[in-house]
Amino acid sequence: MTRWKAALCALLMTLFCAACGADTPSAPDADFVPALDTDTACKLRVVGSYRNFESLEAEFDRFTVYYPNVACSYVCLDAYNATIVPALSGPDAPQIYYIAPWMTDLKEYEPLFEAAEDLSDPTLDIDLSCIREGLLYRDDAGRVPLVPVFASTYGMLVNEDIFETSGLPIPETYSELLSVCDALRQSGYESPVMGYNSGKGLFNSIAAPYFRASVRGDADAIRALNALEPSAGEYLRPTLELVEDFMRHGCVNLDLCDQLEDNYEAVILRFFEGDAPIVFAHGDLVSGTAKRESLSQAFMEHPFRYSFRPVPLTEKGGYFLNIVSISFGVNRHAQSLDMANEFMRFLVNADELNRMAKMKRLVTPSVDLSLDGVYAAFGEVPPEQVLYELEIPLLDPPIVQMRAAVQAVGRGEMSVEEAVRNFGTLKE
Repeated sequence: MTRWKAALCALLMTLFCAACGADTPSAPDADFVPALDTDTACKLRVVGSYRNFESLEAEFDRFTVYYPNVACSYVCLDAYNATIVPALSGPDAPQIYYIAPWMTDLKEYEPLFEAAEDLSDPTLDIDLSCIREGLLYRDDAGRVPLVPVFASTYGMLVNEDIFETSGLPIPETYSELLSVCDALRQSGYESPVMGYNSGKGLFNSIAAPYFRASVRGDADAIRALNALEPSAGEYLRPTLELVEDFMRHGCVNLDLCDQLEDNYEAVILRFFEGDAPIVFAHGDLVSGTAKRESLSQAFMEHPFRYSFRPVPLTEKGGYFLNIVSISFGVNRHAQSLDMANEFMRFLVNADELNRMAKMKRLVTPSVDLSLDGVYAAFGEVPPEQVLYELEIPLLDPPIVQMRAAVQAVGRGEMSVEEAVRNFGTLKE
């Protein structure tokens, strides 16, 4: 009886401790040693454009294991691109804020970079080596004003169950993609490939990686494209011919794609209907899939296996275009600057970055390419097919021209020759 009572007490104590600790963040796995006084009391405010940022809030909880008196918060600013500059100099200026590489080319965002701490300063002890070098932006002076916390890419959502029941392989080369689309169409799938048919939607999964691959390492091409020289339209030709060929094979029913109302939730829920073999998409869309499974009655009644893969645009396979999705800068003029830098030192670590990416279902910027299972195929892309957007320094104007040309050719509104000839004057 005594032994029985002792065992029962031990069990109750175990359950009690587990219950008490259920809401208490556990110490992070990384070998992080606080550099500041752990009794420091201050506020740490991060601002951005995400409505919900649970993965960051989870990192706040983990950080406060070390600094329990630091009150961390995240605020989503309305009309972020228009409000962030005045917010940095306001009375409640944030310590950390979203800042993107594309902003470097626009004068109105110069204050964001002027206010940014140099995160490569060795005195801050931030381990930038844990981030894939191709994702790091350095200014002309070699400073690092922003650090990526999420990366993304283009690809295709694949309903794996459709391919299994149809006895078809998931395509890994361009010729396989065409033959699979033909077989699916003959099996009754009206549009083997779907996507949001506007601007950055359907055709960008082809054009964004393929166009950049076609000019990678060609300084003359990049200079001419950035200058919008009329003759630079020739650099679009390979991409436009690929889009034209793809559409000529009947892989996409544009009428069905035109029914999609937006390039996010509408595309996700349409995919979850279960009768779309392939949907071209961006990784930011994929990040919303897990939460929306329960919003789809069709998926809840008939769930299926799905994955996100490179679009096989060549006979060597597809490209893994690494794009900075979200990056943080530290406001060197804000209060509690030391603690803001300390939080970045804590966050910029392979374990923390991978944990955030998995929770958000985005690609980690870490060199330890720990991917959510849905992205596993990107980890198998050979090095020569891996691209980094920052290493192909195209400005926004030629990218807009490329998208407009691809959209016009893909919809049959313009020939390849017309699109090439009108480079520099096209409207998206």
